[in-house]
Amino acid sequence: MDPQLTAQMILVLLILALTIFMFVSEIVRVDVAALVVMVLLGLTELFQPYAQNGVVTPWLAHHAPALAAHAPWLNEMLAPVVPIADLFSGFESNAVISIIAVMIIGAGLDRTGLMTRVAGFILKVGGSTEKRVIPLISATVGVISSFMQNVGAAALFIPVVSRISARTGLPLSRLLMPMGFCAILGGTLTMVGSSPVILLNDLILTSNKTLPAGVAPMRTFDLFSITPIGLAMLVVGILYFVLFGRWVLPATPSKGSEGASTMDYLRETYGLECALHEVHVPAEGVLVGMNIGDIERRDWVRIVGLQTAKDSRIAPSKDIVVEAGNMLAVMAPVGNVEAFAERNDLNIKKQLETFAELLVATRAGVSEVVIPPSSRLIGKTVREIWMRRNYGLAVLALHRVGETITTGVRDIPLQAGDTLICHSAWEDLAKLEHDRNFVVVTTEFPHEETRPHKVPHALLFFGLALALVLFTDLKLSTALLTGAVGMILSGVLNIDEAYQAVSWKTVFLLASLIPLGLAVEVTGTAAWIAHQTLTLLHGVPIWVLQAAIAVLATVFTLVMSNVGATVLLVPLAVNIAIGAGANPAVFALTVAIATSNSFLIPTHQVNALIMGPGGYRVADFMRAGGIMTLLFLVVMMVMLNLMF
Repeated sequence: MDPQLTAQMILVLLILALTIFMFVSEIVRVDVAALVVMVLLGLTELFQPYAQNGVVTPWLAHHAPALAAHAPWLNEMLAPVVPIADLFSGFESNAVISIIAVMIIGAGLDRTGLMTRVAGFILKVGGSTEKRVIPLISATVGVISSFMQNVGAAALFIPVVSRISARTGLPLSRLLMPMGFCAILGGTLTMVGSSPVILLNDLILTSNKTLPAGVAPMRTFDLFSITPIGLAMLVVGILYFVLFGRWVLPATPSKGSEGASTMDYLRETYGLECALHEVHVPAEGVLVGMNIGDIERRDWVRIVGLQTAKDSRIAPSKDIVVEAGNMLAVMAPVGNVEAFAERNDLNIKKQLETFAELLVATRAGVSEVVIPPSSRLIGKTVREIWMRRNYGLAVLALHRVGETITTGVRDIPLQAGDTLICHSAWEDLAKLEHDRNFVVVTTEFPHEETRPHKVPHALLFFGLALALVLFTDLKLSTALLTGAVGMILSGVLNIDEAYQAVSWKTVFLLASLIPLGLAVEVTGTAAWIAHQTLTLLHGVPIWVLQAAIAVLATVFTLVMSNVGATVLLVPLAVNIAIGAGANPAVFALTVAIATSNSFLIPTHQVNALIMGPGGYRVADFMRAGGIMTLLFLVVMMVMLNLMF
């Protein structure tokens, strides 16, 4: 029987329209908009007693007899559109718990330094240009996403992309969206890449039980049956951002990016025009056999990094002797580094390579340290204190009574109120915050402690979580929480750091929208929309029907869960295919793949995940995601019809 439009459907459609309006207009933040929608759905419970007790009918008969005939319709509208027991089901849903767990796992891997190493490898291979970095990041995430949930792959790579952004100067907003979109596309590479394709075979087996007589049962799909389709879409997605990224990607400054550049900070605050270069000391170099202190005093430079055959370090002690083959990170006024290199037969690198990781803005930079009146260092010189060896500070300049001194700084006795402009590792600066001889003025720097010794533990529990996802029937949330809890118990993260790793904006956005998707399903609104749309296309060619189903799946997945859209539309698609004489398995597969076409608004878990870190607005997704949505549909339709 054809579904009829009911009062409850109209109410749900109105709430749906309000949701879309709030998302597009951005009159409130998207997570606030989602909370508003959840509260509105809950408030419909207020009118349940009136609907159950039939209060409306006698009231209308007495006060508005002309409307009494519509009493049943109004009674129906007053009934709750979603069961009150399910209103907060989003907070306990498999998807939301999985996202929380995978954020904790990603933070644990990042805390050990593993994500930094991955970022370093990508930069080593791809350099620092957008057109080379984006394909490498996107392809890597896409492949990983084919064997684990796309939101998991995206969450793991947010720290990697953040590191790359800091080291290249590329805005995070221009890297995160390609990464997120390709994580979604990667979910179509295999039959375990996303929830809809995982569900598909079960839905096909269920549909086989109700097939009309004479219709052959549908065959299920193998693990790599859809790989050519997903691969084509992933390649097109990467090419889209490489060729058109400059026009569709926003260049939003990353949170905390201001002042990240050491050179800019020195110039703006103290008028110091400095440059940082990496130089190589050749075997017959003039500097071989000299110690760092003598070199700095003679050439008026600061050596802020040193790599020897044994190790690499920031702020090396002035008594260390330079050897042949050493790499030096040298900071000096613009032009002085070139003169220094020419005078000492040094080879200047075009960009930081050896020290790219050590001197990245997330690990080291310029800070301001004041000498308080109670300091025991007053009257002593920087040289006497052995500032670098004892405190890890390379003093670049001294600011006293409005004057910035850059020459002979290490031989000037310190006075109360002196401001030292220093270059150091943030880890060393954090230690000074507890030293009464200094007052650390710079507060906006990473205070996170890295735990490289916890790499084995992090890899163990990450591998365990991945193995449970791939090789067991455990729920995704349970498998991922096993890895997250393991990292906490093994000390990779403490519980407070785990809480801080979770993007609660993302959690509330998704959890609050799940009841809306449920309301769309349980009230029959989704079935009514699908039926009305497909009725209009009666008698059209098979490929047009298939395209209509793909568009329907795309629209549904924007306003409800992709799993819900798949469950709802696969049976409908199968019946339509049988009636039109088409292959029902292909139509079912069309639905399962099209429900990954979720780029237009940030309702997909991956888009919600990257929205905060990337500083994106809904309009940014609509601009870049609109074209991506059309490309997805075209490539999917072409590949499906070529293969099947």
